Amino acid sequence: MNYIQQAFKGRNEWYHWVFTILLVFVGWQILGVLPLVFAAAAKSADSIEFMKAAQDNFMSLGINSNLLLFLMILMFFVGLIFLFISVKYIHKRTIISLVTSRSKVDWKRFWFGFFTWGVIAVVSIYIGILMTPENYTWNFKATPFFTLVAISFLFLPFQTSFEELLFRGYFMQGLGVLAKNRWLPLILTSVCFGLLHGANPEVEKLGYISMVFYIGTGFFYGITTLMDEGTELALGLHAINNIVAAFFVTTDWTVFQTEALYVDTSEPSVGWEMFFPVLVLYPLMLLLFSKKYGWKNWQEKLTGKIYEPVNLKENYRILEDIGTE
Repeated sequence: MNYIQQAFKGRNEWYHWVFTILLVFVGWQILGVLPLVFAAAAKSADSIEFMKAAQDNFMSLGINSNLLLFLMILMFFVGLIFLFISVKYIHKRTIISLVTSRSKVDWKRFWFGFFTWGVIAVVSIYIGILMTPENYTWNFKATPFFTLVAISFLFLPFQTSFEELLFRGYFMQGLGVLAKNRWLPLILTSVCFGLLHGANPEVEKLGYISMVFYIGTGFFYGITTLMDEGTELALGLHAINNIVAAFFVTTDWTVFQTEALYVDTSEPSVGWEMFFPVLVLYPLMLLLFSKKYGWKNWQEKLTGKIYEPVNLKENYRILEDIGTE
């Protein structure tokens, strides 16, 4: 069975999907936000100040940047837990089926994507620093920096795993079951993934041209998932991408405002670094993965039809017959 077909192992009535989406939303955007709201409320002098910070940036209330990052990650962690619970108890299938088509998670794939993209990301950032050193200020402060590194490596993977398993996992499988093909889930999840990041402050500063990067990244992760029949590579890629983004370079206008090594003091602008990953690095990474893991039948893997496995249909018919006896 391929990756999208894993959804057929569980319940797939429309209300199963609606209940899961509602529960995940409650966990992610309501319960998960409460610790951040309480911390912000404790720092605010009055309700007007609190509401302004809620609409702008909670750091304006003086919340420690490392604590703020942890509380932001906690939102996604709660959402991830609710997603796991929903898949297991509403859809009645295993968590493994959400992650991969393999019998168990292939952690070698995760770490290959993690370390490969980590090296590329660090080298790319350093090239940018060397090309325009006047735009960067050294910002190393031992205690807050190493605290940031610990939070990044220990907790940021929960945030990226939630996004991957929600978009490249749950939504891609669900849309595949509904549309009976692969191309529509790939397009919709990639575009929606990009639009989700449309609320990031850098989009406001750089304009909607920056969505090329976010939607292009969504397609990169989506293609990787469909070609590899699992999310392990995408999970590794996404995790190290956000980890490096958190502790290497920060600005006062991006979503990650941290105690990073460098502060980018340049004016927000759209440069080569916006398009280079999408047009050059992502295709090269796909070529590398295809050589290492023997990817073939690209057209079928990315656009082919999805069928419910005959053996699963027969098993369900037998169970229904037994239940009526």
